[in-house]
Amino acid sequence: MKRTLAIAALALAFIAGGTWLLNTRTMPDGTTQIVGGAALAQSEESSEAEAENTTEVPENEGGDESAENAEMDTSSIAEMTLGEEDAPVTVIEYASFTCPHCRDFHQNLYPELKSDYIDEGQVQLIYREVYFDLPGLWASMVARCGGEMRFFGLVNMIYDQQSEWVQGEGADIAENLRQMGLSAGLTQEQVDACFSDGEKAQTLLAWFEENREEDDVNSTPTFIINGEKFEGNWSSELMPAIDAALED
Repeated sequence: MKRTLAIAALALAFIAGGTWLLNTRTMPDGTTQIVGGAALAQSEESSEAEAENTTEVPENEGGDESAENAEMDTSSIAEMTLGEEDAPVTVIEYASFTCPHCRDFHQNLYPELKSDYIDEGQVQLIYREVYFDLPGLWASMVARCGGEMRFFGLVNMIYDQQSEWVQGEGADIAENLRQMGLSAGLTQEQVDACFSDGEKAQTLLAWFEENREEDDVNSTPTFIINGEKFEGNWSSELMPAIDAALED
């Protein structure tokens, strides 16, 4: 039941505009691991753990939460995709908007993936959010606020400005994200509606749990290439793995 309670607390904090965060600890290898739900301020250790190329997520410790989450209908959550639906290779990216390694991927490798593979009809990218904390959920709500047409533009903006909008307390972060949405062309009414949609927030959290269990997501970024989980170092081995999938 631990993760079910954590999800419920995160959804309630979203509705209340609070600053609830998942409890984290820094591992010996420098990665950040989630160890359970707690109401606490984010530690400097968790935000500075950038020694590795991924941020770790623990294995499922609960027993009954899967059945409870399954009761929630998540069919309303749109898959955010780029590229041709019939592309020979499908890449699913699992990422958190507060994950520094995900930011590095989007700034350094994503442009090549987009121009050389997605735009050329070789790869379809499916982007799925991972929720470590309330700011990451807020960012997801803003990115989805403009619908599919504006989603990836907002994704790039959120990652490019990650080091800026994560500064401050919860209210400051929320306001930073609101302003980002407005600068991207969203109206004040749209932003307000998205930030107050508690039902959407809870559905997104349940959707994330479904995806996490189905694809065994234990770190970010995680990539699934044509149904197979990519286990290598994304910075040096992701593109060769995509090339190999294209040759199959």
